[in-house]
Amino acid sequence: MPEKWKVMIADDEGIIREGIRQCVDWDSLSMTVVAEAEDGEEALELAVHHSIHIALVDLNMPIMHGMELMRQLREQLPGCKIIVITGHDEFSYAQESIRLQVNDYILKPAEPKQLMQVLRGVRGELESEKQQSQHLQQASRQLQKNFPLLRERFCQEWLDGNLSQAEIREQLQFLQLPPERPERIGIIRWRWEGQHPGMKENERQLFLFAIENIITELLEPYTKVIFRDTAGLIVILLWDDAGEQVLAGAEGAVRSNLKIAVEVGTRLVQGEITELASAYRNCRVALAKEQPLSPLVRRAKQYIQEHYSEYGLTLEGMAGQLLASPVYLSRLFKQELGESFGTYLTQIRIRRATQLLHSTELSIHEVAEQSGYETQHYFSTAFKRQTGVSPLQFRKGVQPEDGGDGRRRKE
Repeated sequence: MPEKWKVMIADDEGIIREGIRQCVDWDSLSMTVVAEAEDGEEALELAVHHSIHIALVDLNMPIMHGMELMRQLREQLPGCKIIVITGHDEFSYAQESIRLQVNDYILKPAEPKQLMQVLRGVRGELESEKQQSQHLQQASRQLQKNFPLLRERFCQEWLDGNLSQAEIREQLQFLQLPPERPERIGIIRWRWEGQHPGMKENERQLFLFAIENIITELLEPYTKVIFRDTAGLIVILLWDDAGEQVLAGAEGAVRSNLKIAVEVGTRLVQGEITELASAYRNCRVALAKEQPLSPLVRRAKQYIQEHYSEYGLTLEGMAGQLLASPVYLSRLFKQELGESFGTYLTQIRIRRATQLLHSTELSIHEVAEQSGYETQHYFSTAFKRQTGVSPLQFRKGVQPEDGGDGRRRKE
């Protein structure tokens, strides 16, 4: 049985309330009288208690005048329909009733036929509003369901450089994302053609979906958007650069879970909010130039990412864990990454130190420890050699002589 519209009759004369209740066929209107009141104060209390849909209000009532009752109803039950039934035919009352958006103004004695006609009109308004509300709720649910897709489409347009600053900020607010540019962009590429030349398209899509799920789980605590660009690459926008260390472990996580090799490239995003497109292009270019790494070097990179904070980490110790010859690993590492083990490890440690100095209030000694340095003196020396400024200067805002990744520029 459909829910009926709830009606309240407010009049200080019982005979009037009775007459209204008896002269209307409420069932035919899908309405029911849930409350009657003889003064304005009681009427307001009952109306709010029952969450009424329609109020039939007399103006001349004790304790609280009908006009004040209507003002209160407009505030507390803004969707309530109000029909004035009164003996007052004063223009000022009619004026105020219009201002309060009263649905109709009927003079006593109210004719049953006229009252039924007014109530039918009010019912039509209520049904129309209910239908509109249902459509809006359905649209809202659909919008929430499609939020991830809407975010992906917006981010792709952002990467393409097709949006102005105002458009970007408007979309960020609408899609409930932070109101500034991401701190870092990452791209994951899977060279499936070389690894699985006979793979079917549906299998490839399943693997890509699995990679996205792994990345999403890894970055769960961080604000991010993960999607595939028009070239099929997996793009990660990170609003918290602390997630960069976690993202660096993506290669190992994918290899461990899916037994496939992927490549991960990242870039800091700098400048205006529109500069994301430039960082994206740079990241893609850098990733395209990189040669696929051998499984041993990939494992070595992953091992460094997981153990860089241990000041006793050495090439020999890592080689032992990877069951490889230190000499062979050192040569392969330099050959494929273009840097020695020591240089690469220092860059990872200094990059982590810059993040801690920038985003925490840890002491310099604590930053040194968490970055893998046994003493503060050794850490400060390495930090200044790498960036051109001391840790304390960096924390105070003195800009390092680098391109934003903790690596000092070559003259």
